[in-house]
Amino acid sequence: MVLGILTVELDIEHAMSLKDKRAVLNSVRDRVRKKFNVSIAEIGGHDVWNYACLGIVIVSNEQKYCNQVLSKVMDLFSEIRDCVVADFATDFIHAGA
Repeated sequence: MVLGILTVELDIEHAMSLKDKRAVLNSVRDRVRKKFNVSIAEIGGHDVWNYACLGIVIVSNEQKYCNQVLSKVMDLFSEIRDCVVADFATDFIHAGA
């Protein structure tokens, strides 16, 4: 079993409040969940209105598949106009026999 973990830091330039940030993040989460079979959650920057850190996780039996899906998720982030990717990192955890 392989866990693919993508951490994405977002700048949400047009957000003027936590309510604006939440609207952008809800839209982003819905788009990612709808298009890919991944889990996504905000894992950092909860109290900052123009920044968010998202964690995206996929489980598979092959690292190659995890990498392909997470790469496509990053491609989707480049299409989103409400936020800008400031940084990202990908990691893989191998578990099981």
